Amino acid sequence: MRRPLSPARRPATRQPSTRRPSARRPLSSAVLAVSAVCAAALAATGCGNSTAQTRTSAPAVKKARAAQATTGTDVGAVPVPNGVTALRRAPLPGMPPLLDQNDLYAADRPNALSPVVRDFPSRVYVPNTESNSVTVIDPKTYKVIRTIPVGEQPQHVVPSWDLKTLWVNNDLGNTLTPIDPATGKVGRTVDVHDPYNLYFTPDGKYAVVMASMDRELVFRDAHTMKTVKTVPVDCYGVNHADFSPDGRYFIVSCEFSGDLLKVDTAKMEVVAQQKLPRDGAMPQDVKISPDGKTWYIADMATDGVWVMNGDTFSRPTLLPTGKGAHGLYVSRDSKSMYITNRGEGSISVLDFATGQLTTKWHIDGGGSPDMGGVSADGKVLWLSGRYDSEVYALDTRTGRTLAKIPVGNGPHGLAVYPQPGRYSLGHTGVFR
Repeated sequence: MRRPLSPARRPATRQPSTRRPSARRPLSSAVLAVSAVCAAALAATGCGNSTAQTRTSAPAVKKARAAQATTGTDVGAVPVPNGVTALRRAPLPGMPPLLDQNDLYAADRPNALSPVVRDFPSRVYVPNTESNSVTVIDPKTYKVIRTIPVGEQPQHVVPSWDLKTLWVNNDLGNTLTPIDPATGKVGRTVDVHDPYNLYFTPDGKYAVVMASMDRELVFRDAHTMKTVKTVPVDCYGVNHADFSPDGRYFIVSCEFSGDLLKVDTAKMEVVAQQKLPRDGAMPQDVKISPDGKTWYIADMATDGVWVMNGDTFSRPTLLPTGKGAHGLYVSRDSKSMYITNRGEGSISVLDFATGQLTTKWHIDGGGSPDMGGVSADGKVLWLSGRYDSEVYALDTRTGRTLAKIPVGNGPHGLAVYPQPGRYSLGHTGVFR
């Protein structure tokens, strides 16, 4: 998220009304169609009440059922409590099969590095939005070893699907800067408009640019970054996402309007949309549970995480965590999730098995923990200090603050690299 919690600490970043005000477009009938996750009953009732309305289309449901029948997948309806039905589908073609059907993060075990990255030096890459640079930290010594000039307002450092490149998202610079994590060499910048954040489809075909101010999801070739399809969205501030276990859909948060979008990966279409049931909500990071049944959406304005069923796109419920809930990170054993509470300098720890919070860690001397990642061995949680020009290293066993490292101004979506996993879905490192 690019805006601070209080005007007194506001960095010189964009506001949603200051750029391309004419970009607002109505959604087409195709965009308003619901995915196969909602059955025909939705056409009459919707997915929720008036404060969390999901748009739907009966023809789209019929088309989805027909498509499933022709591919030989199971078209049996699975009933859910609110009367909505969900359809089971085969995985997205080309997506690597899950190692464990009950654990999406089974490939992310401690030091289980892919042969692609096994010889890469271990580094922490920190984009400084207000310094237009990337700070490189040696995690063994907690020392800054390099500062790389990049484009204007770098927001996130994103590992590519094939793990071979780190992409720096220069949001206001309208470029991506590639870094070779094997050598540290900086490549030629690539022109990409409004790249606030970046994800990759599970089959590795497309990059998905979260064009926040343009109000678009832009599907691009994952290697050349050439535009394949531009999808206008009826919300403000698309920023974070995560993918379903089968890769068939992903859920996107819209921070400035408090919306959630559900997007069909293969069709590259928004198929459902709802507002969070709280005025002023500002959803941030999105993460799915290891068993693929529960979705979590951090919300910095409601000071907690929203919990929902992604298949049915159910009405979310709020789990309070702390002031300014922002980033979500899964432990190496898939048992816990670390939730950064940026407004109070703390990290809440959630137990996936119970869905309950187990403890809360506080950064020594205070801070503003934002985005980050877990070390390859799972022992250290690395986080940017958004408003304090520093990076934090915390012991994941005790929550103890191991280091506070000075960096540039406005550190944001830092990437710990390399990390375990077979491929990257983007952001600061979502691996499967």
